Amino acid sequence: MTVPPVTAPVPIAAPPGGLDQEPHVDGARLLLGIAELAEIGALPTGGITRLAFTPEEDRARAYLMERARRADLRARVDEAGNVVIRRRDAEPGMPALLMGSHMDTVVKGGRLDGAYGVLAALEVLTVLAERDEPLGLEPVAIAFTNEEAGLFPYPFFGSRGVAGTLDPSLRYSSRDGTNLRPVLARAGGDLSRIRDAAWARGSIGAYLEAHIEQGPYLERAGIPVGVVTTITGRVTFDLRIQGRSSHAGTTPMDDRADALVAASHAVLAVEDLARSGECAVATVGQVESHPDQINVIPGNVRLAGEIRDLSGDRLTAAQAALARVADEIGGRYRVRVRVRTTGRVEPVPTTDVLRQVVRDAARELGLATMDLPSGAGHDAQVVAEIAPIGMVFVPSRAGISHAPEEDTDPEQLVTGADVLLRAALELCRRAREPGWSR
Repeated sequence: MTVPPVTAPVPIAAPPGGLDQEPHVDGARLLLGIAELAEIGALPTGGITRLAFTPEEDRARAYLMERARRADLRARVDEAGNVVIRRRDAEPGMPALLMGSHMDTVVKGGRLDGAYGVLAALEVLTVLAERDEPLGLEPVAIAFTNEEAGLFPYPFFGSRGVAGTLDPSLRYSSRDGTNLRPVLARAGGDLSRIRDAAWARGSIGAYLEAHIEQGPYLERAGIPVGVVTTITGRVTFDLRIQGRSSHAGTTPMDDRADALVAASHAVLAVEDLARSGECAVATVGQVESHPDQINVIPGNVRLAGEIRDLSGDRLTAAQAALARVADEIGGRYRVRVRVRTTGRVEPVPTTDVLRQVVRDAARELGLATMDLPSGAGHDAQVVAEIAPIGMVFVPSRAGISHAPEEDTDPEQLVTGADVLLRAALELCRRAREPGWSR
């Protein structure tokens, strides 16, 4: 992906008296929350496993609701399992400024992906609730469930519930066959009433999400704040290769239909989709070989992977290229190869006005910004179906994410939350003006 030019840092214009009169987040409170949440699902060997709809995520949900209660905020779990947090004095019927992210992780993931955005949103809501200032939008924090789909293969489940795109008639189940209905009920949701989790169009005036970049661009450039321009599209696929199992010692090489050999070439072909420019990135992340014995030629292999790009047309072209190469590999190695698309999320641009509000918020704090796309998917791109969206990025140390080494400097986490606060306050003030337009 091509990263646009960096914007120059602009110093704060000092208000009368030389002091910044605008509010700031409580950095110590934010960092304490991040540290405490990181203990839930922490592994002795490093990293965090807090999959959605597991006891670990249930504990995280309870922790977040307790923090909200201590801040004198109202928290509830909606029908999709999301935690929704509001001020107690919220004006009924006022459009929301929704802010948040997710709390579930990948297996052996990091402490910041998603969790930072949830706790930054809670911190912003807490600060705004302490101020006696009329606002044109109601600040609301949300923790979406099952963004990562680590156990139940339905990514963005919580944000899809908010967008109203979940089908209650489906039999949602985990990869090991566990039915979602009782598990969701334990979390406080209700699959039979899942449509009640949906927010009506117009009820969300804007959505802002703070997140770690999960890539190297901000750190390499020495820029503290990223303004997201587009969120990548993603196609996931399942590739099945059927060969013929046989004795590894007695079957001549020319008589073999080795599914794993064919699969190895398929893995390289997927990588070549990106290397050759068909798409931005392409990955095979799962390999299952059967019968999985050292002295038996593999007869069946399953590969699962994904293709990502900022262009929907290029995603479609890469899908077609993958189908063609699968046919070629099948013929070359005398195996049957089937490719099935298991999911597709379209690339989504952020909203111009919200991008500018984020830039202005950073400028007020004397911070340089960089406009850049997101190579990772986010709940924001689902919420975009019903509301304007904007995203604030903070640097990721060494560009590492979805791993125990995922990290961001503490001062950068606080800075990002302050940018989110300034942007939120500006949007809430603008919404009081006649003729305000998003």
